Amino acid sequence: MPAVVIGPIVAIIGLSLAGNAIGDLSKVNYTAPVDMAQVQAVEVGTINEDGTIASSYVAVNDDGTVNESITLTPDENGNLTAATQPGSPYVAIICGLVTLAVVMLCSVYGKKMARLIPFIIGILAGYLVATIFYFIGKATGNAALMVIDYSALINNFKVIGVSSFIAVPDFSFLKAFGAFGEVNGAYIGTIAAAYVPVAFVVFAEHIADHKNLSSIIEHDLLEDPGLSRTLLGDGIGSMVGAVFGGCPNTTYGESIGCVAITKNASVSTIIVTACEAIIISFIAPFVAFLSTIPSCVMGGVCIALYGFIAVSGLKMLQKVDLDDNRNLFTASVILITGVGGFILTFGTITVTTVACALILGILTNVMLSKKKKAE
Repeated sequence: MPAVVIGPIVAIIGLSLAGNAIGDLSKVNYTAPVDMAQVQAVEVGTINEDGTIASSYVAVNDDGTVNESITLTPDENGNLTAATQPGSPYVAIICGLVTLAVVMLCSVYGKKMARLIPFIIGILAGYLVATIFYFIGKATGNAALMVIDYSALINNFKVIGVSSFIAVPDFSFLKAFGAFGEVNGAYIGTIAAAYVPVAFVVFAEHIADHKNLSSIIEHDLLEDPGLSRTLLGDGIGSMVGAVFGGCPNTTYGESIGCVAITKNASVSTIIVTACEAIIISFIAPFVAFLSTIPSCVMGGVCIALYGFIAVSGLKMLQKVDLDDNRNLFTASVILITGVGGFILTFGTITVTTVACALILGILTNVMLSKKKKAE
């Protein structure tokens, strides 16, 4: 696939994630319990795709309208509990923007060490600001300042024991071995049909990320070790990850952006980091601490990370002749269908926005390239 196709697709991948970053930026994690005696609950039934009915509950006001500020969930005994998020989204935005500002300042003006870990420093700075707001709100009784939820950290040390410090992650693949006899061929076919378009998107992102990484380290990775080997590594990684119950692996524009900012492309650094991540997953206090990081803080980081993906895609268009209408139409079709949120749905199968944009971009490029070959 040429740069005129890959570049806009990678840009769309980044832009399609922008909504997630902005949504997290104003998200409040702190929840406060509400007395059920003061809540009017109404049961709501929704019809699933298989025709079954799922029941849920919503809180309503005196005039019958839904009170979206209160969330109703059943406890372990089946009794409804009510909670609300009194924190102000503006406080969350402040925490997220502080995180983003610290990341940028460390990357641009920081010394050697600060430039190597700008995101870690930024997350810690945002976490500290959220913590300060939390305790000010706690001391003054102003719940609007409380956007961080420490419940995971508190629950971890409710009962002091070995599990409070060392915990084995939930390996879901161990449970999956007992379900081999329940494999449904038709269901597997449906899943495969849904993932084929996604594979094309990941393929395009894979090429783009390796081209960007090649320019950073000044070594063409698509030639040495070669595209076939990089794709093989990606595929094997996805298979191993799936066996252990993890997510399929793919190249990440965020990681390429981190390499570009830190100027550290050492393979040994990545291997050591991966080993550290595996070891840390068994340390319960650290896992609990990570779960308390506010969404708004991660939203601030993601503004930069998702931006790296979009910019890396646009960067690939530098060498594309956009004065040529063939390239102009190809890039335009991809960008507009991608940004516009064009999707196709066939029963239970949904072709995502990025996949639709890629397919239309390839078709446009092939259609217009015929005339170019004829000339």
